[in-house]
Amino acid sequence: MTWLILSIVLDFGFVQFFKLGERRGYYGPVVVTANYLTVAACVGTYLLVTDQFTFADGAIRTGLITGVLFISALLLMNFALTIAPVGAVLSAFRIAIVIPVGFGVYLWDEPMAPAQLFGLMLTLAALVLMTPRAQEDSRFTGLKGFGLLALVCVWQGLSHTSLRSVHYSGLDDVFLPVLMATGGTAGIIGSLFIASKRHRPTLPAVRLGVFIGAYNAVALCVILTALSKLPGTLFFPALGCSVVLLDNLFAHFYWREHLNRSAVAGVAVAILALFLVV
Repeated sequence: MTWLILSIVLDFGFVQFFKLGERRGYYGPVVVTANYLTVAACVGTYLLVTDQFTFADGAIRTGLITGVLFISALLLMNFALTIAPVGAVLSAFRIAIVIPVGFGVYLWDEPMAPAQLFGLMLTLAALVLMTPRAQEDSRFTGLKGFGLLALVCVWQGLSHTSLRSVHYSGLDDVFLPVLMATGGTAGIIGSLFIASKRHRPTLPAVRLGVFIGAYNAVALCVILTALSKLPGTLFFPALGCSVVLLDNLFAHFYWREHLNRSAVAGVAVAILALFLVV
């Protein structure tokens, strides 16, 4: 349970640093890309210094797949936020935890007690309640909009599932090469995306991305360690619900953002859901 708590705390901090960049008006893809390149650099340096710079075939393959999914999920979410309501996009992004939970039960026979299943349902309800209200002036309409939200949800869920597969692929002992391949792949794709948009990165955005990347290298190591010890049916609902709960409370007390009645109800439901899931 210690690894789960550490994962929650570190992931919460990760969210806050990105929120800081958003509030300062930094271009999201630049921060994300610098983050992943820094993850690859930090992990690669450690592997070189400790004379562990070797890569099993499974580690490279899993890292490449995870890197592609990570960066494409975030770029897809950023695109969705330009044409769809913020609340709808964030709900789809957060509800994606059902994907790795479902794969865990179906593919890997992970346990789920009836109380945990009910807790998962409450988790989803809490995430929706705590998500910001939709923007009325968005261009989000019809089946195309629904398809975009579904794609955001599924793609983010596949990212979580790929990270979860590290354990079931027998790569727990070599997860650092997996992380290096993940960060390198995501960073290269992100760099190509920024170049295609002809966006000139600003130094403050790059600096924040580098700082987040160093932080994220530690956070991902902790998360992968937690996933090697805990079933995904417990880890993902607890992590997702806890981070959004803490984010809402921090937003209210630190960022001075007002919690509406829906968000307050979501906080209460989230607390109950956590008791049932854990």
